[in-house]
Amino acid sequence: MNFKISMLLVTMLFMVFSVKSQTLIIDITNIRNANGKIIIGIFKNDKSFQKEITYIDKTIDKSMLYNGSLTVKIEIKSGVYGVSILDDENNDGNMEYNFIGIPKEGFGFSNYYHSGIIKPKFENFSFVIGKNNKKVKVKMKYM
Repeated sequence: MNFKISMLLVTMLFMVFSVKSQTLIIDITNIRNANGKIIIGIFKNDKSFQKEITYIDKTIDKSMLYNGSLTVKIEIKSGVYGVSILDDENNDGNMEYNFIGIPKEGFGFSNYYHSGIIKPKFENFSFVIGKNNKKVKVKMKYM
């Protein structure tokens, strides 16, 4: 195989794989302070969300926090997802609860502001990422 054909094949393979991968932009607002880290969990369905089995998880340092907001970019394939965010203020990797089970740290979901006490359903905060949808907003909630 000559060099030109090899380069053409490599270029075509790169184009095929790059089309399937998208850059998801997550705008996180209402972060109350710079303590700890932000933990992002990306889920593919309600079953994985209820069992807390993430498809992608990422921990973000708050050093880029500006006026209570952060923007995070994650490479992801096209599909249906839901984003859950924990403001892990004490840096222990877990949601902290008070003695009656109310969260002591902030949380948020993609394009959905949760008003209840129990965990939401995946369908409340799921979205499709594809050619036209590459951005979600998460407003943090503190109880």
